[in-house]
Amino acid sequence: MNQFVIADPDKCIGCRTCEVACVQAHRLGQSVASLTEKFFSPRLTVIQTAKISVPIQCRHCEDAPCAKVCPVKAIVQRDRSVQVISNKCIGCKSCIMACPYGAIELGAAEADVDGGNKVDAIKCDLCRDTIDGPACIKVCPTKALRKIDELKLREGMRNNRNRAAGGAMNF
Repeated sequence: MNQFVIADPDKCIGCRTCEVACVQAHRLGQSVASLTEKFFSPRLTVIQTAKISVPIQCRHCEDAPCAKVCPVKAIVQRDRSVQVISNKCIGCKSCIMACPYGAIELGAAEADVDGGNKVDAIKCDLCRDTIDGPACIKVCPTKALRKIDELKLREGMRNNRNRAAGGAMNF
Protein backbone atom coordinates (compact mmCIF):
# COMPACT_ATOMS: atom_id res chain seq x y z
CA MET A 1 0.00 0.00 0.00
CA ASN A 2 1.22 3.48 -0.82
CA GLN A 3 1.70 6.14 1.82
CA PHE A 4 0.00 9.53 1.61
CA VAL A 5 -0.69 12.68 3.62
CA ILE A 6 -4.21 13.50 4.71
CA ALA A 7 -5.66 16.55 6.42
CA ASP A 8 -8.29 16.84 9.12
CA PRO A 9 -10.61 19.63 7.92
CA ASP A 10 -11.81 20.16 11.50
CA LYS A 11 -8.29 21.21 12.49
CA CYS A 12 -7.15 23.09 9.37
CA ILE A 13 -7.34 26.89 9.75
CA GLY A 14 -6.33 27.67 6.15
CA CYS A 15 -3.11 29.46 7.10
CA ARG A 16 -1.24 28.05 4.07
CA THR A 17 1.88 27.40 6.16
CA CYS A 18 1.98 23.95 4.58
CA GLU A 19 2.19 25.49 1.10
CA VAL A 20 5.12 27.70 2.09
CA ALA A 21 6.93 24.78 3.74
CA CYS A 22 6.39 22.69 0.62
CA VAL A 23 7.88 25.33 -1.65
CA GLN A 24 10.84 25.79 0.69
CA ALA A 25 11.45 22.03 0.81
CA HIS A 26 11.54 21.82 -3.00
CA ARG A 27 13.34 25.01 -3.98
CA LEU A 28 16.42 23.07 -5.13
CA GLY A 29 19.13 25.53 -4.20
CA GLN A 30 17.15 28.63 -5.17
CA SER A 31 17.42 31.56 -2.80
CA VAL A 32 14.30 32.76 -1.02
CA ALA A 33 14.52 35.98 -3.08
CA SER A 34 14.11 33.97 -6.30
CA LEU A 35 10.79 32.56 -5.16
CA THR A 36 8.61 34.85 -7.24
CA GLU A 37 4.97 34.06 -7.94
CA LYS A 38 6.08 32.23 -11.09
CA PHE A 39 8.31 29.90 -9.05
CA PHE A 40 5.98 29.56 -6.04
CA SER A 41 4.67 26.11 -6.87
CA PRO A 42 3.59 24.14 -3.81
CA ARG A 43 2.77 20.49 -4.32
CA LEU A 44 -0.42 20.87 -2.36
CA THR A 45 -3.16 23.49 -2.53
CA VAL A 46 -5.19 24.82 0.39
CA ILE A 47 -8.86 25.09 -0.59
CA GLN A 48 -11.04 27.43 1.44
CA THR A 49 -14.81 27.77 1.38
CA ALA A 50 -17.21 29.42 3.80
CA LYS A 51 -17.44 26.17 5.79
CA ILE A 52 -14.11 24.41 5.35
CA SER A 53 -10.42 24.79 4.64
CA VAL A 54 -8.19 21.88 3.80
CA PRO A 55 -5.05 21.18 1.77
CA ILE A 56 -5.56 18.98 -1.27
CA GLN A 57 -2.63 16.82 -2.29
CA CYS A 58 -1.79 13.60 -4.05
CA ARG A 59 -3.19 10.43 -2.48
CA HIS A 60 -0.55 8.26 -4.18
CA CYS A 61 -3.17 5.93 -5.65
CA GLU A 62 -2.17 2.30 -6.03
CA ASP A 63 -3.83 2.24 -9.46
CA ALA A 64 -2.74 5.80 -10.30
CA PRO A 65 -4.76 7.24 -13.21
CA CYS A 66 -2.06 9.89 -13.76
CA ALA A 67 0.58 7.22 -14.34
CA LYS A 68 -1.69 5.28 -16.70
CA VAL A 69 -2.24 8.25 -19.02
CA CYS A 70 1.32 9.58 -19.09
CA PRO A 71 2.52 9.04 -22.67
CA VAL A 72 6.21 9.09 -21.71
CA LYS A 73 5.95 7.09 -18.46
CA ALA A 74 7.18 10.04 -16.40
CA ILE A 75 4.91 9.08 -13.48
CA VAL A 76 5.82 5.86 -11.71
CA GLN A 77 5.18 3.84 -8.56
CA ARG A 78 8.31 4.01 -6.39
CA ASP A 79 8.98 3.45 -2.68
CA ARG A 80 5.29 3.08 -1.74
CA SER A 81 4.35 6.32 -3.52
CA VAL A 82 3.64 7.82 -6.94
CA GLN A 83 6.54 9.93 -8.21
CA VAL A 84 7.09 12.24 -11.19
CA ILE A 85 10.38 11.80 -13.05
CA SER A 86 10.75 15.45 -14.03
CA ASN A 87 13.44 14.98 -16.67
CA LYS A 88 11.04 12.70 -18.59
CA CYS A 89 7.97 14.96 -18.24
CA ILE A 90 6.95 16.76 -21.44
CA GLY A 91 4.30 18.98 -19.82
CA CYS A 92 1.42 17.49 -21.85
CA LYS A 93 -1.12 17.91 -19.01
CA SER A 94 -2.63 14.42 -19.41
CA CYS A 95 -1.96 13.64 -15.76
CA ILE A 96 -3.71 16.83 -14.65
CA MET A 97 -6.86 15.79 -16.47
CA ALA A 98 -6.71 12.22 -15.10
CA CYS A 99 -6.15 13.04 -11.41
CA PRO A 100 -9.44 12.58 -9.52
CA TYR A 101 -8.26 14.90 -6.72
CA GLY A 102 -6.95 17.81 -8.80
CA ALA A 103 -3.63 17.30 -7.06
CA ILE A 104 -1.30 17.77 -10.04
CA GLU A 105 -0.30 21.11 -11.52
CA LEU A 106 2.26 22.40 -13.95
CA GLY A 107 5.11 24.30 -12.39
CA ALA A 108 8.24 26.00 -13.58
CA ALA A 109 11.24 23.76 -13.13
CA GLU A 110 14.82 24.38 -14.15
CA ALA A 111 15.81 26.49 -17.17
CA ASP A 112 15.82 24.49 -20.36
CA VAL A 113 18.54 24.39 -23.01
CA ASP A 114 17.21 27.48 -24.83
CA GLY A 115 17.22 29.54 -21.64
CA GLY A 116 13.46 29.35 -21.19
CA ASN A 117 11.75 27.66 -18.32
CA LYS A 118 10.81 24.02 -18.53
CA VAL A 119 7.35 23.28 -17.16
CA ASP A 120 6.80 19.95 -15.43
CA ALA A 121 3.98 18.17 -13.69
CA ILE A 122 4.37 18.70 -9.97
CA LYS A 123 2.60 16.88 -7.17
CA CYS A 124 3.26 15.79 -3.63
CA ASP A 125 6.30 13.54 -3.51
CA LEU A 126 6.16 13.05 0.28
CA CYS A 127 9.36 15.11 0.45
CA ARG A 128 11.35 12.05 -0.62
CA ASP A 129 14.58 14.04 -0.81
CA THR A 130 14.39 15.28 2.78
CA ILE A 131 15.45 13.38 5.86
CA ASP A 132 12.50 14.27 8.07
CA GLY A 133 9.69 13.46 5.64
CA PRO A 134 6.86 15.75 4.55
CA ALA A 135 7.60 19.38 5.42
CA CYS A 136 3.89 20.22 5.50
CA ILE A 137 3.30 17.91 8.46
CA LYS A 138 6.17 19.36 10.47
CA VAL A 139 5.02 22.98 10.18
CA CYS A 140 1.25 22.69 10.54
CA PRO A 141 0.41 24.76 13.63
CA THR A 142 -2.79 22.81 14.37
CA LYS A 143 -1.41 19.34 13.55
CA ALA A 144 -4.11 18.92 10.89
CA LEU A 145 -1.83 16.90 8.59
CA ARG A 146 -0.64 13.36 9.10
CA LYS A 147 1.07 10.71 7.04
CA ILE A 148 -0.93 7.55 6.50
CA ASP A 149 0.70 4.20 5.94
CA GLU A 150 -0.75 0.69 5.95
CA LEU A 151 -0.57 0.32 9.74
CA LYS A 152 -2.36 3.62 10.39
CA LEU A 153 -4.97 2.82 7.75
CA ARG A 154 -5.76 -0.56 9.34
CA GLU A 155 -5.93 1.08 12.77
CA GLY A 156 -8.35 3.69 11.46
CA MET A 157 -10.53 1.01 9.86
CA ARG A 158 -10.59 -0.95 13.11
CA ASN A 159 -11.58 2.17 15.07
CA ASN A 160 -14.34 3.00 12.59
CA ARG A 161 -15.71 -0.56 12.77
CA ASN A 162 -15.65 -0.52 16.56
CA ARG A 163 -17.42 2.85 16.60
CA ALA A 164 -20.04 1.55 14.14
CA ALA A 165 -20.54 -1.65 16.16
CA GLY A 166 -21.02 0.37 19.35
CA GLY A 167 -24.05 2.01 17.79
CA ALA A 168 -25.50 -1.23 16.47
CA MET A 169 -29.03 -2.13 17.45
CA ASN A 170 -29.64 -5.16 19.64
CA PHE A 171 -32.42 -7.39 18.29
